[in-house]
Amino acid sequence: MDLTKYAELAVLLVNGADRLESLAGLRLLLGESGRGARAARATRADLEAMRALRAELVAVFESADAGEEDDAVARLNALLIRHPVHPLISGHDGQRWHLHLNEDGGIADQYAVGCVMGLAALVTDLGVDRLGLCDAAPCRRAFLDTSSNRSRRYCSERCASRANVAAYRARKRRVAV
Repeated sequence: MDLTKYAELAVLLVNGADRLESLAGLRLLLGESGRGARAARATRADLEAMRALRAELVAVFESADAGEEDDAVARLNALLIRHPVHPLISGHDGQRWHLHLNEDGGIADQYAVGCVMGLAALVTDLGVDRLGLCDAAPCRRAFLDTSSNRSRRYCSERCASRANVAAYRARKRRVAV
């Protein structure tokens, strides 16, 4: 069971504020997350619940990024209590027996189970400091640092490149003065 893929659902939601402006946007987000079959039955109540879940996940990433490990873990534990995880053994599509997370309840509950279990597994395996917010101003998009040396600071290659170019230009200006 690859729980990192579940943790990536949290990143997708945290970085998808624009997707939560409308039901159509929520349906796109659900499709991007591999939950397209559920998207057709999404309601306004689901949209509001996903917005609330996003706010809670943003707080987890902000606490982790600020080095407030105890707060990030307390927030994750509260989410685990509200969205209990029920694993099931599954065999489908010619695959061997493997674990899935039972995703009962509404759309936000189903989404939350995967996000929270994935983040909890990542935090317990690799540490809270593996949850980050992009260092490239003004980006601040969330990311998971799964690098072997805990070196990730940016959400994407684009942000890393932009930040490195800006730093290079700043050094050149200081030398020229």
